[in-house]
Amino acid sequence: MPPARALEKRLGFLSAFNFIPEGPYRVDAALRDELKGDGFEIGVHDLRHDGSLYRSKAAFSAAAAAINGYFKEWGAVGFRAGFMFHNLDWLRSLDIEYDASTFDTDPFEPQPDGVGTIFPFWIDGHEPGTGYVELPYTLPQDSTLFLIFRDRSNHVWKQKLDWIAANGGMVLLNVPPDYMAFDCPAQGLSEFDSALYEEFLIYLKTKYAGNYWQGLPREVARYVKMQRLSSVQPPV
Repeated sequence: MPPARALEKRLGFLSAFNFIPEGPYRVDAALRDELKGDGFEIGVHDLRHDGSLYRSKAAFSAAAAAINGYFKEWGAVGFRAGFMFHNLDWLRSLDIEYDASTFDTDPFEPQPDGVGTIFPFWIDGHEPGTGYVELPYTLPQDSTLFLIFRDRSNHVWKQKLDWIAANGGMVLLNVPPDYMAFDCPAQGLSEFDSALYEEFLIYLKTKYAGNYWQGLPREVARYVKMQRLSSVQPPV
């Protein structure tokens, strides 16, 4: 069992695993099916994760056709671009229920324009009645805290979590397991101790027990869409 999955499952959490469809990071169908069977969600993460997705509109359109094929093949409904690049207009070409390529605020990303909200929001599609939900991450990325700033605690996560909870927002954390050291102390500058993530999850489930909904991204997106439809439809 992948260690990140085991850690989350042991603590009673489920998350979305976003896989890169093409290139050296490809995973086989058996792992995707195993994760889905355990209740986790599978998402599509870019196409090749080489920074070329938004090189031009033509390049994106060509990639979008391939990406849509992977949505269908994998039974996935969510997308996240590599390096958190984003163009919410172009993303209308994807067959998605949600995108998760933005953030409330993160000036340390290559494309640092935050969306300025701790809530999911709706993006209209090209045709009436269509669209998708944008899910911005609202806690700093692990690589920023632990690899760039070399923070040795998770106090920033906890502090931001408490502020979001006080304001009724969405806590969304992007934690690629590549950087986590599970079975031994973190080595060098490219890893951090998985205990920082584990202890944060324990803090969340203990302090806010019974006061939060731990929804998968697709569930959050469907809830947002349902709420939007109920607010725009005239009463019968």
